[in-house]
Amino acid sequence: MDPYRIIRYPLATEKSVRTMEMENKLILIVHLKSNKQQIKEAVEQAFSVKVVKVNTLITSTGLKKAYVKLSTDTPAIDVATQLGLI
Repeated sequence: MDPYRIIRYPLATEKSVRTMEMENKLILIVHLKSNKQQIKEAVEQAFSVKVVKVNTLITSTGLKKAYVKLSTDTPAIDVATQLGLI
């Protein structure tokens, strides 16, 4: 499956930037019906990084947020810079 059908867009808030710096995690808005394994594969394909763990939650507005922890080899800030968030 195309990774860009699963990943909607990255979240660029103050909290998400702080999470990228401190915990090496990306925060993404993903497709509501996607599961953790699909999100992991999509992030690895789209950004060429190694994913350690994926946590998800559904917000009160009906969006699905994915907290994607990256391996120590690739800092999340580098990925965010490539995306143009920082």
